[in-house]
Amino acid sequence: MKIKVCGMKFPENIREVAALGPDFFGLIFYPHSPRFVGYEVNEELAMLRLPAKKVGVFVDKDFTTIKSIIEKYQLDLVQLHGNESAETCAALQKTVGVIKAFGVDENFDFDHLKTYENSVDYFLFDTKTPVHGGSGKSFDWHVLENYKLNVPFFVSGGLGIENIKAVLKFKHPAFYGLDLNSRFEDEPGVKNIEKLKEAFDLIKAENV
Repeated sequence: MKIKVCGMKFPENIREVAALGPDFFGLIFYPHSPRFVGYEVNEELAMLRLPAKKVGVFVDKDFTTIKSIIEKYQLDLVQLHGNESAETCAALQKTVGVIKAFGVDENFDFDHLKTYENSVDYFLFDTKTPVHGGSGKSFDWHVLENYKLNVPFFVSGGLGIENIKAVLKFKHPAFYGLDLNSRFEDEPGVKNIEKLKEAFDLIKAENV
């Protein structure tokens, strides 16, 4: 089970999180998020070289801006939370890995994902809200039993110490990773290292 820590903002905090051994960390390039890192390049963030893969999170941003940020921050992947088309995903996939995020609820139509099947590396399933993630709210993971494609997926949305064991009990052949964010913060963009360490230990114990 892979671990992604999203909504990172401050280099020193990122280094502390990196010491725990996540597989991915996310930088948010969405101005309406309290975890927005800004479009002006933060040189210290851009120069970070860590074992974890660097993911840039966008919502309906134009292709040219995304490409520019990929280069400036040397992103390994982009995570798209808006209405980005499969064609846009495929174009970006020529340069980086692509995670396409969808907010899901009990009425979500998983057939819609077939359009993206050959143009993304991963899906990310989050709680359906108007705010494009970071809500701290969870959804009923069993709705993912309706997902029939082979593209691996991350589960996001309200994951915390109190429910990680429960979500890990949900078995699906394409279940690839957990996306941790707001439930592990002291304030937006500042992750609580002790809480994350406890979560990492739980996840690693389940992986044995």
